Amino acid sequence: MKIHQLEVEDSFLITPEVFADRRGTFLEMFNQPAFREAIGHPLSVAQVNCSVSRRGTIRGVHATALPGQARYVACAQGAIVDIVVDIRVGSPTYGRHVAVQLSADNRHALYLAEGLAHGFAPLTEHATVVYLCSSNWSPGTEIQINPLDAELALPWPREHELLLSDKDRDAPSLRECAERGLLPAYADCKARYAELNDYALT
Repeated sequence: MKIHQLEVEDSFLITPEVFADRRGTFLEMFNQPAFREAIGHPLSVAQVNCSVSRRGTIRGVHATALPGQARYVACAQGAIVDIVVDIRVGSPTYGRHVAVQLSADNRHALYLAEGLAHGFAPLTEHATVVYLCSSNWSPGTEIQINPLDAELALPWPREHELLLSDKDRDAPSLRECAERGLLPAYADCKARYAELNDYALT
């Protein structure tokens, strides 16, 4: 299993080794020792979510207020583009995004640390996405950013009519979220990562 950091700091692409034979394939979707070595602390899984989406759907862009919710995302069926957005005020990569393709064929996974936002869209007629969450969903903590924010200019597929929830379609832009004080601070996120790393050493 290979884990390397993407262009947005504190987001990582996980590339597992896939073993294939005439019966099919086998792989490790998650390996705690490998994850801990790459990230600095283990992934504590509090909740596992699964969504099934049809082509044209955009889910996101979402994050969670600190202490936050880290996510480990994989596509079990079909294919998606998952877009990570750095919304941490003061970050060297603030406002930047990185898009990765996750699919049932490549078996890649994506990890994004607390404070980062992401959204995804199917590249196939249907896609099933499974993601491990470091904390449980808590009402009132979600940060929602409009996925069609013109300033972000995220590279969503445009071949089909876009399907968004009302909450996502009506969500504010990144600039508006910043003006309202809704975004996490880069320094606070880094302090949270250091806290997790220190706890892992005890």
